[in-house]
Order: sequence, then C-alpha cells, then structure tokens
Amino acid sequence: MPARIPCEFFLLRYVPDAVKNEFVNIGVLLREAGRVETTRVKLTRDWSRVRCMDPDADTALLESMEAELATRIRDGGYASKPAMQLLEESLSTGVQMSEGRGALAESVAAEMEQLMRLYVEPVREKKARRVSGRAAIVNGMRSEFERAGVWDLMRKRIPASEYTRPGDPLRLDCGYRFAPQSVRDGAPDLDGGAAMERGMVRIFHAVSLEGDLEAAKVLSYSAARLRAGVERVERAALDLAAVVEPLRSVTGDDSEAADRYRFGVETMEEAAIRVVTLSDLARVAETARRELRV
Repeated sequence: MPARIPCEFFLLRYVPDAVKNEFVNIGVLLREAGRVETTRVKLTRDWSRVRCMDPDADTALLESMEAELATRIRDGGYASKPAMQLLEESLSTGVQMSEGRGALAESVAAEMEQLMRLYVEPVREKKARRVSGRAAIVNGMRSEFERAGVWDLMRKRIPASEYTRPGDPLRLDCGYRFAPQSVRDGAPDLDGGAAMERGMVRIFHAVSLEGDLEAAKVLSYSAARLRAGVERVERAALDLAAVVEPLRSVTGDDSEAADRYRFGVETMEEAAIRVVTLSDLARVAETARRELRV
C-alpha cells in the first residue's frame, strides 16, 4: 500500500453576522504538511445554503474569491509573507478561515474532493434537482477544464470593462493567454514585426440558448469592442468562444425552439464568435492543456 501524504486543511466559512457567529462552510484550503507551495483552494458551486442564511449574499463576489486566492498562491506571494496571513488578507470581511486540521491523504486531489463532500457540499436528496441553462454549461466548462488540469491556470469572471469601457457590467466566465508556436519559435508576424510581442487570448463564456436569447445578443454586441480592446491592452489576438447546449437538448421536437436556437448561433457567428457545444468541451480542454503546456 502506498504511503499516505500528511496534509493540513482549513475550512472557508461564510459568516454574514459576526455577532451571531452563524456560518456556512463554502470551501476548503488544503496543502501538504510543511509545503506551502502545494496549497490548493476550492469553493462550492452550490450557493443555496448561503442564500438560505443570507438572501442578499453577493455570491458573484464569493465565486471570484477562489480565483483570487489561487492566483496569489500560484504567483508565490507566500514567499514574502506567511501563507496564512496572505490568504487571510485576501478574504472578504464575510468570510473566515477555520483553524488547521491534520489529514492523511492518498493524493491531494482525492483528499480535496473527500473534504468537499464531508464539510461543504449539501446533502443531496435521492432525486436531485436538474441543473439547466447557463448554470449547467458553466459547471460543464469547469469540470472539463479541471479534468485537463488547466482550470487553476485560467482567469475567471474576466471584467469586459478592462477591454471595452468603464461601466461595462459584462463578466466573461474564463480564459487564458498563450503564445502560438510561431511566436515561441521567434517567427516574424505578417506585418514584419516581432512576433514575440504578440500572442493569443482565448475567452470562453457560457450562453444558454434555452429560452431568452438576450445573452447571445449581448455577447455579439460586445465582440468587436472586446477584440479591439484585447489587441490594444494585451497586444494579442482574441479568440472569443460561446459555449452552448447541443441543439437536441434544448429543442427536442419543438420547431420554434429550434428556430430560436439557430438564430442565437447565427447571431454570434456573424459577430465572429466561435460557437462550441457542451459535447465539444473535452476537445477544447485538451487544446487548452497543450497550449498551456500542462
């Protein structure tokens, strides 16, 4: 039997009222004992218990916290400050971290899933409620990118205002930047400039074509500004991809629903947005793994 790995874990808790000190566990921070650089963090995808305790909870802010913590860990902030101090400074005032506890793990990844099941994820009824629409697409994206080992390397909830104009409320689900092979090899670009100064940004955004097509139209309206902004800010080309449900899962035998679905796809493609379905995600994630050289 392989030797187990000594680990230390901390629970992240949402505490809306410090006086009452009532809380809900929302995530886990896990690391190998004595190895700060192995620290991993994962937050729940189901905010139903948080909303039950605090209907006004800013779950979008809580979701973005995972990416912020992972970025600080990945960028090596622990080298200049004690890791726990750094992470505590990153937490919002409504989130607290428990005292550390010990664990023996077969692997860090497997232990993370076990701790999430034990302490964070709500107990499911035998007949689980079907997740549909944008939430189902976002969950599918995250699962495939995690399986490919690239989720922690990607930016999440990217503010469109970084590339369009101040006040733009759109936040794009996830993305990454990479250098195409020709750039890594130092080949000149088509304009004769230095290709080493350029790269490619891929951004993925979940768009449900089940029912209202407003999200498809918003993304299409924003595409040209996003493309110009990425060129200006990142000195890179933009590949903007909308991830949608497969046609059959949305429309069935409903011809009107099929017409709406095709309208949404064509609207985005006319704006030079690449449209991929949930069934394409394994291939998309594998491409990301190669481009990020994982």
